[in-house]
Amino acid sequence: MAVKVTNKKPLFGNKRSHALNASRKKQGVNLQTVRLEDGTRVRLSAREIKTSRKNEKIEEVSE
Repeated sequence: MAVKVTNKKPLFGNKRSHALNASRKKQGVNLQTVRLEDGTRVRLSAREIKTSRKNEKIEEVSE
């Protein structure tokens, strides 16, 4: 089981039709499971993974 590390939360807003009717929508966070150098699995956002790969700290889990 992967541990969620990031503190990001979903974004909430309104979906608007052409008639400007408003209905609530939720945009989830893009969480991915990755393996750190020491072998532990964590769930990080895609942006955090991109930053970590630049620093060569993680490798992707193929599951």
